[in-house]
Amino acid sequence: MKNRFLLSILLMAAMSANAEVKLPNIIGSNMVIQQNSKARVWGTANKNAKVEITLSWSGNKVTAVAGKDGKFAAELPTPAASFDAQTITFKDLSDSKTLTLSNILIGEVWLASGQSNMQMPLKGFPGCCVEDGYEEIIFSDREQNNVRFYNVPMKHSYELEENTDGVWTVPSAEVATEYSATAWHFAKNLSHALGVPVGIVSAAYGGTKVESWMSKQLLEAHGISTKKEDIENVEYEYEKILLPYNAMFHPIRQFTYKGIIWYQGESNVGRPDFEPLMKDMVKHWRSEIGLGDIPFFMVEIAPYYYGAENNAARLREMQFRLSKEIPNSGLVSTCDLALPQERFNIHPRQKKPVGQRLAWLALNKTYGKSVFMASGPTFKELIIEGNEAFVGFDNLQMGICSNYMIEGFEIAGEDHVFHEADSVWLRWQTNHVVISSKKVAKPVAVRYCFKDFAHGTLYGGGFLPAYPFRTDDWDN
Repeated sequence: MKNRFLLSILLMAAMSANAEVKLPNIIGSNMVIQQNSKARVWGTANKNAKVEITLSWSGNKVTAVAGKDGKFAAELPTPAASFDAQTITFKDLSDSKTLTLSNILIGEVWLASGQSNMQMPLKGFPGCCVEDGYEEIIFSDREQNNVRFYNVPMKHSYELEENTDGVWTVPSAEVATEYSATAWHFAKNLSHALGVPVGIVSAAYGGTKVESWMSKQLLEAHGISTKKEDIENVEYEYEKILLPYNAMFHPIRQFTYKGIIWYQGESNVGRPDFEPLMKDMVKHWRSEIGLGDIPFFMVEIAPYYYGAENNAARLREMQFRLSKEIPNSGLVSTCDLALPQERFNIHPRQKKPVGQRLAWLALNKTYGKSVFMASGPTFKELIIEGNEAFVGFDNLQMGICSNYMIEGFEIAGEDHVFHEADSVWLRWQTNHVVISSKKVAKPVAVRYCFKDFAHGTLYGGGFLPAYPFRTDDWDN
């Protein structure tokens, strides 16, 4: 019996001494790592072992020391971006076992998150097609050295997870079907404009609330219950709070990102607490990522007919305010991208312009390329003259690029009843849009695309749409 016990101890010691270097899936072959940074890597090896990390781009070696639990972490100094494939080799010096990652590119890395309109893949959803999605899929292999994707599988967890089941992929017709259409066009545009590889870590879950992406501590600070029984009582799986944060964001938070693109909000329509929740979520994510106030660029929720209360319009209004209040943030408008027949389709087909506009926003605000417009026209002033309302705008680097057939405006008098404008024209000398309606003799307020579903056709430079707005603060 004594010999058997001794043999068992020896076997366990031998197994412990031969543990292989293991990395989370987000650190793998085919990945893109952030240029000109200290790119973070982490994993497990033999306890107390030294792990030697060899970098092909410099030949230098970085040493990390595993703790008693076998966990190690290191920062890898990276050079300027390159399309040359690189390798990283991890060697456990206690047993000389190695692990080599290959076909790595050095470039720009962005995290893409939110709900279904960010998740929506190039192949589309059942009953919801992506315009030209399959054309992108067919020719996706042309971007093999420009774009790489890491898709985080949709998952729930009541515990904080440390890994995901994703894998870095190189674009091809076999895998590009599952790429976020919005993030794909963002990455393509960014790569071609900057001349560098772009990596996308996509962690999006259809239908999720902002609360779904918040930590237990943050939710409880807002007075929101995180008890399992309360979460389980939620009718729809996709609306359960906390769980996607635990399973999808927490495991990837340590990766080195340049910035974040975010497309979410539909599941918070009608919720006035969206604004403070969103603000705190961004602050917490940046704290968890630990790279300062990295860019956070949002997409306005899609036009969709929720009802007759304009709740979606109010949420867009909150998104616009957030883009001004959150440091290093911005907002892409989509008020022109839903067709009339998509009134009851929450997943509009046009994702290419969304990705392009996000890319232009990043190129302007993050990369200093001012040739790209970052914003469409924003409301500046309202002047009433007789039965006409003159609306002035900011962000007119190229003026107003619409001078007829301008849609989306409503006008109201003192009765607070809005009527669709039947006359809209551009006073090009001052760039004021002049609005009137035969039903409103004395106008006092104007709205533009301030509805759940509206289609606007007012554009500024770069053919970027004007942001929805209202000049009143009425309840209707």
